[in-house]
Amino acid sequence: MTIEARIRELGNRHRTLDQTIQKELTRPSVDTLQVRELKQKKLRLKEQITSLEARAH
Repeated sequence: MTIEARIRELGNRHRTLDQTIQKELTRPSVDTLQVRELKQKKLRLKEQITSLEARAH
């Protein structure tokens, strides 16, 4: 898999996590622990994307 393809894949996962977080936040009984874990996963993905983008340029 090329670096660009990996960046696209991680970007898609990042967007999906963002959508999941937004849905969770609209629920009447927000599971704050789950939201925190999702945000941490999203941050790790963003860090991976940033690292790969730096390597690609």
